[in-house]
Amino acid sequence: MAHYQATRILAAAAVAAGGVASAWSAGAPPIAALIALLAGVAAYWLMPPPEPEEPAPVEAEEKADDGANLLAAFEEPLLVVRDRRVLIANPAARALLGAHIEGSDVRLAIRHPAAAEHLAGEDGAAGPVRTDLVGLGDLGRPWEMIVALLPDGSRLVRLADQSQARAAEQMRVDFVANASHELRTPLATLIGFLETLQEDVEAETRARFVGIMSGEALRMRDLLDDLMSLSRIEADRFTVPKDSVELLPLIEEVKSTLKPMAKGRGITIDDRTEASAGAVIGDRGQLSQMLTNLVVNSLKYGKAGTPVRIHVEDAGADLVRISVIDKGEGIAADNIPRLTERFYRVDPGRSRQVGGTGLGLAIVKHIVLRHRGRLDIASTLGEGTSVEIVLPRATSLSQS
Repeated sequence: MAHYQATRILAAAAVAAGGVASAWSAGAPPIAALIALLAGVAAYWLMPPPEPEEPAPVEAEEKADDGANLLAAFEEPLLVVRDRRVLIANPAARALLGAHIEGSDVRLAIRHPAAAEHLAGEDGAAGPVRTDLVGLGDLGRPWEMIVALLPDGSRLVRLADQSQARAAEQMRVDFVANASHELRTPLATLIGFLETLQEDVEAETRARFVGIMSGEALRMRDLLDDLMSLSRIEADRFTVPKDSVELLPLIEEVKSTLKPMAKGRGITIDDRTEASAGAVIGDRGQLSQMLTNLVVNSLKYGKAGTPVRIHVEDAGADLVRISVIDKGEGIAADNIPRLTERFYRVDPGRSRQVGGTGLGLAIVKHIVLRHRGRLDIASTLGEGTSVEIVLPRATSLSQS
């Protein structure tokens, strides 16, 4: 438009200037020069306006580049498909399916019988369609394919990794199976001895059987108590404790409670608490359970005649470190990452012999998580094990 206006002005000026010059050179009176100037102005106004300019069309390549840049920002594999061809594949999709998939038939890019119909658009679905796929990328890795229709007729294909969801589901299944097994074993023992006691047995045998039955019943009670405790802790995991808990009185209570067990094992419980450690933010009952579980483990697996040490010290930055250290046989490095799994045992036979339920460290882990703390386990074979818990200091409660 600016070009057109400049053209009109130049044309009018040329007409006016030419007319004035001609009239002047011919010796015409001034009125003639004025008429010539008016003719130039008329030329300016009478010049027809141009057709409105069409905006420059956005090239398809630019649109594709914009879409590719948008999809590249996502970590999940994403594809845009039209007429069964892969128009765009983000880096995650190319890493999973191959760098060559753009421009190829999407059914060759995602080779799965359950996916073909939805990828080709033969299902006629307008809304998102979800399909479970197994075998893309790593062998046996589960994915969920979500296909959604876009306004221009293309299809957006999203591949959502279901590994974590499946792992959580498997953990739930394993937990139920393990809990059932742990309860079934002592229950079968009880039933067997009860059936035997219904017969005429000697008093000495009867007393021995009753003692075994009592032990199995106590084991079932402990297991049920731990299961209920773990359930309550998990139910409260999103509720952050707000109370101030003094550590020294808590440790003295735990020591007093476990003194008979320590004496029976020939082990002493020593504690060392720094004056600056003070108190932590927490649930007193759960912190007591956490310390009890750690010390009980150390008493069970520590060597007779050695001490179990409880250290409380400043960890800096409004944190307190609680350490429980034993002088036992130690744990192999390969087993340490799994110690907090439910029902995991390094030595199942010995664990049952000393009366463990397999839930002690799992409970400790969930208590630490609820208290927004950190759990570290270090062990050396033949030397012993150290478990460290880092928790927020109570002074940080007033600052938060």
